[in-house]
Amino acid sequence: MPTVKHISASFLPFKRLFVGSLAVSLIMTAAPLASAADHHDHSDHEHHDHAHDDHQHSQAYTEPQGYADKSRPRMKVIPEHIRNKTEIAVSNYPLFLLSEAVTKGAPSGKLLLQPGDVGHHGSLSPSDMKTVKDSRYVVWFGDQLESNLVNSVGKSPNNISLFRFKAFDRLPLRDVKGEPIAGSLDPHIWLDPANAKAITRALGSLYSRANPQYKAVYAANVKQFAKQMDDAVAQVQKNSQKTRPYWAYHDAFGYIESALNLQLAGALTHDHHLPPKASQFHWLNKNRPQPTMCIVLQSDSNKGATAKLKPVNSTVQQEDMSNAKDFISGWMAVANDINNCVK
Repeated sequence: MPTVKHISASFLPFKRLFVGSLAVSLIMTAAPLASAADHHDHSDHEHHDHAHDDHQHSQAYTEPQGYADKSRPRMKVIPEHIRNKTEIAVSNYPLFLLSEAVTKGAPSGKLLLQPGDVGHHGSLSPSDMKTVKDSRYVVWFGDQLESNLVNSVGKSPNNISLFRFKAFDRLPLRDVKGEPIAGSLDPHIWLDPANAKAITRALGSLYSRANPQYKAVYAANVKQFAKQMDDAVAQVQKNSQKTRPYWAYHDAFGYIESALNLQLAGALTHDHHLPPKASQFHWLNKNRPQPTMCIVLQSDSNKGATAKLKPVNSTVQQEDMSNAKDFISGWMAVANDINNCVK
């Protein structure tokens, strides 16, 4: 069972931003996050976290990078001219899809990177950098996923890294044999339905600070998204009643496994930029859990690998859902395609 890290009682009094519609985790995470991002200093608060191992999920409050991080010099508070801004920028496409779910019926957030530019890919243009400087908040996942943004978004005083706030279920990366890698983080947290809902709650909190006139709209959208996400999970689980093994080109879909009752039985490579080794083809075939396997690929160029793994079914999926028009339909498309492959 997952171990929940306890949160100091000193964080309990934070003000609710969406009365009645937000979970306690948002009160302890998104609300103090937004407050710290504006002008508060929480550096004097004490944190008392229980130990946990690398295989367990965790939930805790962690202070945002740039505002009260004791590990590095504390940056200045957001300048007045930014604090009065109403726009919010988000880094990549899955985060933008979640942002769009929150802002339906209100002005959209600004997308910095193009669809497909996730996981160290893509760079910011001069106009993108102007958007960063002119936004009230710039929300990104963090350097574990977006190392390409560390020297741009990461150094902006209005940046909010979601990875700094451990209110999301987290999984370690796994090696090519499916074994957890100690001390690692699988950064694709949005594929977990619970995480997707938590991200929309956090975004709703931030948008409400920047545009309080739409507070009721954001609250209703967050509530509607949670229901739609739950309905989507229930729908795909009709075809995934028992645990089923699968292979991946590389470990990128761990967060969707629980919803689909999947278990990773191995991967071809630990990095999709690196070609698989002959020894790994041999290992997968030797340790095949069932006669016909499914392998989740990430591009059509990976399909040549299937010839050495027959009999095998395959499906090509992008973890950033770059072809999707909205998060729910994109998530369901990934889930249904993998379900059909694993059958």
